[in-house]
Amino acid sequence: MGSTVLSLRIDGELLDRLKQHAARRGMSVQDYVVRTLIRDDFDERFQTAVDETEKFYGAEAEGVAAEEVT
Repeated sequence: MGSTVLSLRIDGELLDRLKQHAARRGMSVQDYVVRTLIRDDFDERFQTAVDETEKFYGAEAEGVAAEEVT
């Protein structure tokens, strides 16, 4: 897998917050942002898979999910 450069222009206050979040985790701002984007992408793909599964199984999956939550 190759890599590509992405340049961002962000507000100074946001950069300061990103630096604080990254420092708490012992990471660079770049690593923190990349991990955050990867996690968000995973969450989105996972939710899409759940939605597709619910569509495939229909109301039966919704009933089971509701029973498991309560």
